[in-house]
Amino acid sequence: MNQHQTAKADSAASFPVEDIRAMFPALKQAGDFIFFDNAAGAQIPQSVLDAVTGHLVGHNVQRGGRYGRSVTVDQSVAQARESVALLINAYSSEEICFGMNATSFIRLVSLGIGQMLANAKEDGRDEIIVTDMDHDANIATWLALEPAGAKFKWWRMREDGNLHVDDLAPLLSERTRLVACTVTAHSIGSIVDVAAVAAIAHAAGAEVFLDCVHYGPHGLIDVQMWDCDYLVCSGYKNFSPHMGFLWGRFETLKRLPTFREDFIPDEPPYKVEAGTFVYENVSGMDAAVRYLESIGRNFAPANNRSRRENIVAGMAEIRAYEIFLAREMLRVLSGVGATIYGIGDEKRVGQRVPTFCFNIGKLSPQLVVEEMAARGIGIRDGHMYAPRLMKRLNLSMDSGCIRASLVHYNTVEEILRFEVALKEIVARNG
Repeated sequence: MNQHQTAKADSAASFPVEDIRAMFPALKQAGDFIFFDNAAGAQIPQSVLDAVTGHLVGHNVQRGGRYGRSVTVDQSVAQARESVALLINAYSSEEICFGMNATSFIRLVSLGIGQMLANAKEDGRDEIIVTDMDHDANIATWLALEPAGAKFKWWRMREDGNLHVDDLAPLLSERTRLVACTVTAHSIGSIVDVAAVAAIAHAAGAEVFLDCVHYGPHGLIDVQMWDCDYLVCSGYKNFSPHMGFLWGRFETLKRLPTFREDFIPDEPPYKVEAGTFVYENVSGMDAAVRYLESIGRNFAPANNRSRRENIVAGMAEIRAYEIFLAREMLRVLSGVGATIYGIGDEKRVGQRVPTFCFNIGKLSPQLVVEEMAARGIGIRDGHMYAPRLMKRLNLSMDSGCIRASLVHYNTVEEILRFEVALKEIVARNG
């Protein structure tokens, strides 16, 4: 082991994973079961559960009233906006819009942009760039704008398992309206250089829409540093209940056509939040942000740090530990001769999160996943809601691939159990 690897191992050894696991009641209740399907939804800490329960017991009423419980709902929603604004480094908490999930927000924005396309054809910006690496929610939703006059260009993933800005540049022109891409592939775990995407897209006069659902639990979100125009996230991967949020620059959201009832102000966030959303889950999202903040505050302590600075410190600790886990998973998968889709080179491990899609020889993905389930290990098989990526990888929609996805409450010991199980399955069915 070289000096750099030793330093990384020491960093991973110092990460307080057992203390963190103790905060998650589902991990304790599950016993020996291994949660390696976190890309389909992570577990929640006790503090998030308490926040949801506290809302339902203490003030499960409609906001906007003059009595105490109703006032408390308004306060809790405002508090959650502030926390999420800090999580993503928004310019203002008014830019945070709560709702059902990321997909519904992508559709909301796409409908607004479609309406602007229909009403402003004279500007000539009718092209939208999409990728073949994204979740279909961030592809099909935009393609649905073709009847509104939208035209499309495809930014293709390279054989090395990532999107490259050099390939985006020739697609941009004075006709480009929007570039829609992921921050991190939910399927293969590749991280996109979205700050570079924004730089060249804005130079061409285009906007940037980011799907940040999968990146959220793995790294620091910074809309100011990324200089994007829209960003969506869902809580279920980010240690909170099922809900979502949309961020957009205030003036951009103000211009966006949306459905609203006449009594709703034509200002963000209100113009975006049609109807009543799940207030208790918003309280849970607030608590999830504070949980991530606590990692920086408690496990990487420093004096007089702001909430945002604690989030930065906490996510840095998580990122370093997860790179260690990713390196271990690459070792295990390479050891059984797996075909790893996406970034499989250990030297490029910093360009991915610990989410792995793979296949092993001619073994059926379904068989591997079922045998893992019998051994108390939860992983997933299928097309991963990415039909265009499956086609690119020459995989059928019926069988697809195997996905194992880790977060910071997973351990090296769990990876070793996974390795033993994988070797047994290969030996038994090879």
